[in-house]
Amino acid sequence: MKKRNILLVLAAAAAVALFFFVRAVFRGDIIVNPVIIENLGPFSIRWYGVFIAAAIITAYLIARAQTLREGVKEEYLIEGTFLGIIFGVIGARLYYVAFNFEFYRDDFFSIFKTWDGGLAIHGGFLVGLLVAFLYTTFRKKAGATFLQATDVLTLVFPLGQAIGRWGNFMNYEAYGNPTDLPWKMFVPPQYRMPGYSRSSYFHPTFLYESLANIAIFVFLFWYLRKKRKNYGEVTGLYMILYSIIRFIIEGLRLDSLYIGQTELRTARVVSVILLVLGTILVILSRYKGKPVKEGA
Repeated sequence: MKKRNILLVLAAAAAVALFFFVRAVFRGDIIVNPVIIENLGPFSIRWYGVFIAAAIITAYLIARAQTLREGVKEEYLIEGTFLGIIFGVIGARLYYVAFNFEFYRDDFFSIFKTWDGGLAIHGGFLVGLLVAFLYTTFRKKAGATFLQATDVLTLVFPLGQAIGRWGNFMNYEAYGNPTDLPWKMFVPPQYRMPGYSRSSYFHPTFLYESLANIAIFVFLFWYLRKKRKNYGEVTGLYMILYSIIRFIIEGLRLDSLYIGQTELRTARVVSVILLVLGTILVILSRYKGKPVKEGA
């Protein structure tokens, strides 16, 4: 049997096993433990961290293939990726803490416990854009423009999000309102939001977003390879597509961040802003942007 066929068989087997495992967890037949190994010195290994690491590695490998196609040397990709990861995680955490400050006000050191969850995608994305701008501005030797870099970033970002969301699954977080739908997810009492102690099954909003992000990645990959004319188009499309998906799903979630004491969900407000900016960027890039290098 050819190596490719063997890999396909293994992938299919893994998908089937994952399906039955997730179904058992959703039913409540299996209660997952967020921690893989406890008391490893002063540390523990948690599923959340494993999925974040898997997301970063997978995204990097795809970004590497694309940047090499565009003539950017791998050393610059490694350098930019390292800076993006460090500051992206910091940005994702600070964004979450800023809009959830009441929780952290009396327990300052909890701010550093990222392994318990609490990384906001929008914060990581916005800081990622800032890092890309600063890097391409001051690292001229890299030979990449800002929108060229963000096109690669936004190509792989939704795939990383799709994988990372399974960390939420293992933490029993990022779920939605109670539901009786066939795909409802059982949440153990200790993980239920205040006021929902009598509800057992909830919308698996982490799964909705994971599947939607996979679809966004597939579309952007196809568009970049087949339809993109100018740099910036993929960036704008990501901003549009993810904003629509996030706006819809956010309405189901029970753990939304809010702007001050208002009823405005932070993610929905940011999604509307990014949707508008993404639309403008697509139009400007398509008709007045810098042409993509041949072969990219």
